Amino acid sequence: MTDAAARDPLDFVDTDSPLVGMVHLPPLPGAPRYEGDREAVRGRAVADAETLAEGGVDAVLVENFGDAPFYPDDVPKHVVSELTAAVGAVRRAVDLPVGVNVLRNDAEAALSVAAAAGASFVRVNVHSGARVTDQGVVEGRAHETMRLRERIDAADVRVFADVDVKHSAPLSSRDSLDDAVAETVERGLADGLIVSGAGTGEAVDADRLRRVVDRRDDLGLDAPVLVGSGVTTDSVADLLSVADGAIVGTALKEDGVTTNPVDRERVVALVSAAAGR
Repeated sequence: MTDAAARDPLDFVDTDSPLVGMVHLPPLPGAPRYEGDREAVRGRAVADAETLAEGGVDAVLVENFGDAPFYPDDVPKHVVSELTAAVGAVRRAVDLPVGVNVLRNDAEAALSVAAAAGASFVRVNVHSGARVTDQGVVEGRAHETMRLRERIDAADVRVFADVDVKHSAPLSSRDSLDDAVAETVERGLADGLIVSGAGTGEAVDADRLRRVVDRRDDLGLDAPVLVGSGVTTDSVADLLSVADGAIVGTALKEDGVTTNPVDRERVVALVSAAAGR
């Protein structure tokens, strides 16, 4: 096995400031809104990934966005199977690094899918500490996630973890953003950090983003900071002047609607805006 901690956390992409495009999966079998066609789900995933690749993003992130209401931290086995099939299809379709996020917070499933399908990274919404969410209290399981990565020979899979993740609130008024940065990387051993707005498609607070980056730098941590929501063509250059990369979903969809297909023109415009910073 490789020593993941000793390697560049962004070594799976060819840039120091990656743009990661979202592949929001439609509802999977078993979800309340599933429409009864597995091939359509995978076809949509492939089509969105191909459009993102054609538009010039550096990586894609596959997420079971359509599966609301979400299981808090342990999705059923059939969801893991469907996600593995979808991620595998995306991997075969595009020559880009692929990531996995299993909502709401099933890092074990995400790592397992990534290892089986050959993905490069995972997103974990709550890696350390605990958050109050619409699924109840969601607790981080860094102790399990990082041991599992070694156990299943997935040391090459990078773990990017949110701090102050969207659609959640701190469990206690004593929770500190500065402490979360240190604990997520120093004690939780995450490879990188993600800072998002309050909800899907909502802009990141610039002051909070800067605080996370400054805290990372003060601690001397080798952990890239990515923006996790609300990135637009108008804001991407400014955000990338602070952050090390960005995950973009809603702004790249037709009419700016999260559940719509990816719009190639929107992808090209955002990639161009990022390049002009």
